[in-house]
Amino acid sequence: MALRIWSLILLLGQIYSFLSLNTSSVVALSNIAATNINISNPVVDLSYAQYQGSVNPVTNITSFLSIRYAAPPTGDFRFAMPQPPANVSGIQQATEWPSMCYQSGGGLMETAPVSIYGFDKRQYDDTTPVKRSTTTPTQSEDCLFLNVWVPSDQLPTEPLTTGGLPVVVYIHGGGYVSGYAAAYDGSELVGHSDNGAIAVVLQYRLGLFGFLSGNEVKADGALNAGLLDQNFALQWVQKNIATFGGDPSRVTIWGQSAGAGSVMNHIVAHNGNTQPPLFKAGITSSTFQPSQYYYNDRIPQLLYNGAVAYAGCSSSSDTLACLRAANTTILEDANDYLAGTAFFDTYVFAPVVDGTFIVERPSVTLAKGTVNGDLLLAIGNAHEGPHFVNPNETLSITDYVAQLFPDLSAVQVQEAAYLYSSFGSALDQAYEVMGDTILVCPTYFLLQAFEGRSWKGKFAIPPALHGNDVPYYFNDYDGTGPPYNNTDFINAFAESFMSFVMFGDVNVKFDPTNITPYWNEYYIGETEMIFNQTEGPNPQPAVMPAQTNPGQLQRCAFWQSVTNEIAQ
Repeated sequence: MALRIWSLILLLGQIYSFLSLNTSSVVALSNIAATNINISNPVVDLSYAQYQGSVNPVTNITSFLSIRYAAPPTGDFRFAMPQPPANVSGIQQATEWPSMCYQSGGGLMETAPVSIYGFDKRQYDDTTPVKRSTTTPTQSEDCLFLNVWVPSDQLPTEPLTTGGLPVVVYIHGGGYVSGYAAAYDGSELVGHSDNGAIAVVLQYRLGLFGFLSGNEVKADGALNAGLLDQNFALQWVQKNIATFGGDPSRVTIWGQSAGAGSVMNHIVAHNGNTQPPLFKAGITSSTFQPSQYYYNDRIPQLLYNGAVAYAGCSSSSDTLACLRAANTTILEDANDYLAGTAFFDTYVFAPVVDGTFIVERPSVTLAKGTVNGDLLLAIGNAHEGPHFVNPNETLSITDYVAQLFPDLSAVQVQEAAYLYSSFGSALDQAYEVMGDTILVCPTYFLLQAFEGRSWKGKFAIPPALHGNDVPYYFNDYDGTGPPYNNTDFINAFAESFMSFVMFGDVNVKFDPTNITPYWNEYYIGETEMIFNQTEGPNPQPAVMPAQTNPGQLQRCAFWQSVTNEIAQ
């Protein structure tokens, strides 16, 4: 009898634990036995599906992986607007990384402009993000998923109607052709907030699948499908994040490289007037801004025609319908092939001016100061360019600029070459041109639009190349940890982002040991925060403000004057 009573007590305790941990709607008790779920892990009800997450008892963070935010973009949905996910019965286990979207790489050609003729099937080095120690996900068109991490003790028993935790939505980089959510463990962002925020990491269509353009796509498809996926995910956050205990009015979007370029595109979307608003603030880590052509300019249309030819659709009366019906493997081969036809390590599958979502070139909208979002935090690396330049490059700086931007006039090419003539060898000059035009100057264009309500920082830990900053906020990004493994520095750097997310101000410190000094709001030409280390065998953190280099601003002023010719 005593054993039966004790068993009953244990059962009642399990039921109480289940009722108290569940969010949104409580699952009927009859459903517990039917699904045999682990009732120690919480379940969220998103109306179209229920997802059971996993609690990490060490960090006190609950993860929900592979939440479907849109229908599979296959069949009629290929090259189309993202669609709502279908209703699914039962409880879905949210414990495995989602499949990644199809990947490709950067250009391999020594000269420009793009040509799709006479180019052998490409063999390129893998340029996707560093693979985590976990199993690398498979590639699939069915890849529109996001992951959510929540402090476990902040999960509500039902969706919040007011208040809640601040939310950071992270958009991965990869040149708009590669990248995947499993490379980014959002629990690390939550940890850097001292469990004071919710993190979301999303995936979006890439390469040909996400950024195929041209007249035909405009007529019967969706231009900028990859950006529209991100926009759809941000709408999902507004609708559903309260179920996880988040505050939809306190959303910050953050991206690195092409993810930062995505943030910029959302800032200028709908001419800077997206309604209803989808985020409060933006963070850009190395704003990647390749040439952003009009959807039917020569290069986007050439790429569309190349995809049609590669897929054997040239004789079709409806070439886009033919591409939608094409075998996925053929399209992925076309994706690889066409990406490789670009000038070395440039990226031709990228956002375009579509006239609806991206109404005009981003620099035009930014110059007007009409932007989505109230605040901006912009971080760059001291040496952005080398990652994107062939180390065996032999072109003179004049020829390099002319190849990189073929629509510049001869006079403009000469003026650009003169601005970089003091930077050492032709290769060193090419590094600076690439870094300035594609990454550094677009950040200053953003800062101009947010002048007085933004902060600017620079990551300078040697060698301070593009992407070197990522392991200092996603500390297990490459499986080995940050190279300069100094706790004071890591906290100063990573917590600055999370202070901005949580309070809209990098100077509000929730960690009294944070060594970052007072950080002035940015006005063009004034101070930005430098994150560096001292020299010597035992380097110490060196975090201090410094004035923006006037020469940098002079070069960016030139590039701003030719944004029409370089399609920015």
